Amino acid sequence: MGFVKLADGELNYQLEGPEGAPVLVLSNSLGTDLQMWDTQMPAFTEHFRVLRLDTRGHGKSLVTEGPYSIEQLGRDVLALLDALDIQRAHFCGLSMGGLIGQWLGINAGERLLKLVLCNTAAKIGSPEIWNPRIDMVLRDGQAAMIGLRDASIARWFTADFAQAHPDQAKRITDMLAATSPQGYAANCGAVRDADLREQLASIQVPTLVIAGTEDAVTPPSGSLFIQQQVPGAEYAEFYAAHLSNVQAGDAFSDRVLTFLLDR
Repeated sequence: MGFVKLADGELNYQLEGPEGAPVLVLSNSLGTDLQMWDTQMPAFTEHFRVLRLDTRGHGKSLVTEGPYSIEQLGRDVLALLDALDIQRAHFCGLSMGGLIGQWLGINAGERLLKLVLCNTAAKIGSPEIWNPRIDMVLRDGQAAMIGLRDASIARWFTADFAQAHPDQAKRITDMLAATSPQGYAANCGAVRDADLREQLASIQVPTLVIAGTEDAVTPPSGSLFIQQQVPGAEYAEFYAAHLSNVQAGDAFSDRVLTFLLDR
């Protein structure tokens, strides 16, 4: 665990795995923190130096005045790589992390080896969805975050998974309740304002797109759109809702490793 100083605060990160191995950056979804990737760590650290970070406004990272932008969050990732003297890395992001990955692929492809975009879209939702949520969170603070946590179980996991694995579901959704309301609202603004649909074709790095069959937040149609726009992109789909890395577990990890390790 460590912190990198940015111009306006500190970014929390964790770096694990064999020194000298290729670096794999993992980027969290809206309302979670770097521990959302715990399921993947045993498999990923066998092959990679894994760099996880708490996106600005989440976990132990800085909370600054919003709204944020996906470009701002992407530049945070580049600043982290620069601070750790990492020239190029693989990148895997889920949901909002997937938007950050798309921005990096479009604007900083020379820093990427391969790109994995999970449970995401080039445009997620609309202002009519995001603005009331932002207003509620800024008005009601932590009470709103607790309410969002309780509602998120049905969005993040299928009912059968949540029932069979209540501890896993609770571990992840508790991250949402612990997220800074100001940071969450600022990140909602970043997701609301992002629309990368017209720029996807400029991504030149090898890309894998992953979707969840039961994902109502970012349905497979949005993932397939990315796959069709990014030259040569691969596509995989798992029985899962929004957090396929948790629900699909080992199958998710195996598919990502197959893609990243394919020479």
